[in-house]
Amino acid sequence: MTATSVGALLLCRADPVTVRPVARLLQERMLLVPAGDGWSVLVPEGKPWRKDGHENHGGRPAEAGAEPVDRVVGGWAAALAVGSAWPVLALWWDGDRAGYTLASGFRRPVGYIWLADGTPAAEEEAMRTSAARLGLDPVMDVQALEALTRADPEADADARLRGLLAVLARAGVDLPPGLSPGEPADRLRSVAGIHPEAEQIEWAGWRDAVRVELDAVESGSLGPWVLGPRARAVAAAQVVAGVPLALWGARRRSGGWIAAGLVLLVQGLLGFAYDRLRGTGGGNAGR
Repeated sequence: MTATSVGALLLCRADPVTVRPVARLLQERMLLVPAGDGWSVLVPEGKPWRKDGHENHGGRPAEAGAEPVDRVVGGWAAALAVGSAWPVLALWWDGDRAGYTLASGFRRPVGYIWLADGTPAAEEEAMRTSAARLGLDPVMDVQALEALTRADPEADADARLRGLLAVLARAGVDLPPGLSPGEPADRLRSVAGIHPEAEQIEWAGWRDAVRVELDAVESGSLGPWVLGPRARAVAAAQVVAGVPLALWGARRRSGGWIAAGLVLLVQGLLGFAYDRLRGTGGGNAGR
């Protein structure tokens, strides 16, 4: 890891077809690539982060509204996971630290941080919580994860993240060659771009977002969508949570958390629309 090695990867426990419609709602340019059996990875094309809240690595002035990389990708992970049936693991690193944030539904995100030299800087309990939410083996996998929370002078922050990925490999994760912790964002983008199954994810406006989201609902790729009282209750919860979350993100000038609020709001409103359309005009399926 060097001072210019700032980067992030978003591991989603779902296939690209399922991830695509939700990822577009982030309004960020990303590359979507398969990452193993039942996994996908999103590689950001932009770099809306900075070091220590003042400068980008390399001494360049930070862009207006920029944030530390962990806060940015933590917001993205929450936005992707909060309205979905699958968890998102954001891996991130800069010249000083590395770590991950795990987002899963409406639950509070959990994560872990290591200093650049590999020194653990978080509570061990976070690893056990992460293992449970990812459905990992409660004995072998948890033991392997807990080893990453103990001192090891031979393991720097990059090695810690590689150790995490080695455990996740038993759950099906298989990142394409070159998408490795510690690589700078430009390198990650270049590697992802030449993958034969890479897809460009970009914002195409609300009309297209609504169409894509409704198509995803029809196909069932966003999870157990149903009609009737349950669907309306879920939609109401999404709207109620989405508005204050977006406002909170705006106050903190956090693009990731603004996106999380907007994703919730859009999915809630679409849930109401879909239930009304299919419940009154499309028969009684799902009741």
